[in-house]
Amino acid sequence: MSTRKRPLEGVKVIELASFIAAATTGRFFADLGADVIKIESAKGDPLRYTAPTEGRPLDMYENTTWELENANKRCISLNMKDPKGKEAFFKLLDDADVLITNWRIQALQRAGIDYESLKDKYPSLVYGICTGYGEYGPDKDLPGFDFTAFFARGGYLENLRQKSDVPMNVAPGLGDHNVGLNLAAGILAALYHAKLTGEGEKVETSLFESAVFNMGMMIQAAQYTDYGVKYPINIREASNPLNACWLTKDNRYVQTCMPDYNTYFKKFLKALGLNDMAEDEKYFPVQNLHENNLGTTVYDKVMAKFGEKDYSEWSEILTKADIPFSLAKNWEELLEDEQAWANDCFYKMKYPKGERILVKHPVKFQEMGPTPYNRGPLIGEHGPEILKEIGYSEDEIKSMMEDNTLYVWEDK
Repeated sequence: MSTRKRPLEGVKVIELASFIAAATTGRFFADLGADVIKIESAKGDPLRYTAPTEGRPLDMYENTTWELENANKRCISLNMKDPKGKEAFFKLLDDADVLITNWRIQALQRAGIDYESLKDKYPSLVYGICTGYGEYGPDKDLPGFDFTAFFARGGYLENLRQKSDVPMNVAPGLGDHNVGLNLAAGILAALYHAKLTGEGEKVETSLFESAVFNMGMMIQAAQYTDYGVKYPINIREASNPLNACWLTKDNRYVQTCMPDYNTYFKKFLKALGLNDMAEDEKYFPVQNLHENNLGTTVYDKVMAKFGEKDYSEWSEILTKADIPFSLAKNWEELLEDEQAWANDCFYKMKYPKGERILVKHPVKFQEMGPTPYNRGPLIGEHGPEILKEIGYSEDEIKSMMEDNTLYVWEDK
């Protein structure tokens, strides 16, 4: 392993956030060597308790979701409503480089920890905030999760469903991870500026804004109302029938992607053995396809052809023809995916009850080498040591614990 310093060593980050999106940002910084101090209430982040909805046992000592979002961090549990807790928070900010939060604007303003309230006292601080719907507009104060602000409001559920069916199922964390890394990119740019000039900055993004950006190509194209097919569609009626999922003889779905119909049509059809169709001018180029209204015919012929062979056979044929494709894999298959293991997507964590596979961040650094993977902290686990570092005495810490301003979780 490389002994090179991790790029954010010496950077101090205070994370005042719950759930996933902002925590993803903090986890990324912690992996890169920053000292990320997560602040929780005595009850703890609600994310600690989501195991039953994910199909996992609830166990503080084996909480795979908690590790994914909070590994390599330290944690202090402060009662922020107590003046002593608020004072400790401000002392933590005294030498902090970054503050990350996902509190709603009104809550930040009531607590006096919104950007405007802090920027004069901490002029070099980079203030990163992640919201559901953005800081402005009629819906700025609504609660936002990725199911609602990202997938629903951002255009995924209505546009990507089959026209004849209900919207797709969604899984937690998809939008949050996207937004968390977007926020990380913005904070890193602001941090670079702050280190050069001493000038802090406020960096903001939201689930909704990130979804709009992700959907940018199709949102822009929707202005051309006289062209194409209005979404939602049934995939059988898509403008490009080559970008679809095909059902094989052994009931597996294979997704192909050929954005430029004209480049791939003949090669793809010949690989499938549909040679006559490949040479028929009614189907090629794409202008002829649309003028003759034959997209559904191509789709039906290709779907029928895929039903004649198992996936293993199609995999060999499509690979040889250099057609972009992939098997639609389930999560259990991904745990054993050779490509994922070869690219360091996973980490084996040893727990008291055995070993589990955990997912790592997707950004890798060659010279720095693999980052450590320390379990996520228990509630308030590092509170006393953190307060000592900023000048609190043993007696002060003991007093804060006795009056529940400072809390350290214990297994009872």
